[in-house]
Amino acid sequence: MITKYHRPETLEETLSLLTKPDTLPLGGGTLLTTLKSATVEVVDIQALGLNTIHKKGNYLEIGATATLQQLLENEHTPEKLKSALKLEAPLNIRNAATVAGALVVADGRSTFGTVMLALDTKLTVQPGDEDVEIGSFLPLRADNLSGKLITRITIPLNAKLAFESVARTPADKPIVCAALAQWPSGRTRLALGGYGKAPLLAMDGTEAEGIEAAASNAFHEATDEWASAEYRTDVAATLAKRCAEKIS
Repeated sequence: MITKYHRPETLEETLSLLTKPDTLPLGGGTLLTTLKSATVEVVDIQALGLNTIHKKGNYLEIGATATLQQLLENEHTPEKLKSALKLEAPLNIRNAATVAGALVVADGRSTFGTVMLALDTKLTVQPGDEDVEIGSFLPLRADNLSGKLITRITIPLNAKLAFESVARTPADKPIVCAALAQWPSGRTRLALGGYGKAPLLAMDGTEAEGIEAAASNAFHEATDEWASAEYRTDVAATLAKRCAEKIS
């Protein structure tokens, strides 16, 4: 239950409020959870002006409170990221959900989180203007964000990107999805989604060799109510191969 609502107008005031116990930032408001207490105070960050999206050189800088739909409609957003955003949530939710909020709550079936992991996304966290790699952030979200606030998300625009998925129906979140990013240097990152508490990084190397084996190995224990590990290992290898063919 929300016991108190705050709407600060400065970042400094926001960070001061977030140091209080059982106090959480409020962005789009589509999902608010706490593991510490049944009652919480919320800090509405809509007045901080964190909803802009800018291209800066080879990077796209995304304000934390930009909505998923804003990102989908932005002219600089990679097309395959747009495909993942369409699968992440229906239009009404995309119009409200923030980019930072979606990453904070992203589980293993998040198509958006999977692509952002492949892109080696950087999150800027306050206080301290600290840059955090998404691969470090996803497994330890609660610990990383206690008393802190994401203010910016940065993705590269100079990486080739491929995205493939398999679902029971076109409107479902995938049982397996694969996102592959490759930079001009040859660096290649493969992320897999469809299972578990967070998307998985299956490969981060200097080239795409061995990508099918890496995909299979990442899902060797990925059994749940949706699919068996055997099914997922086969499909993940196939999707990884398709991604590699599309960026080659």
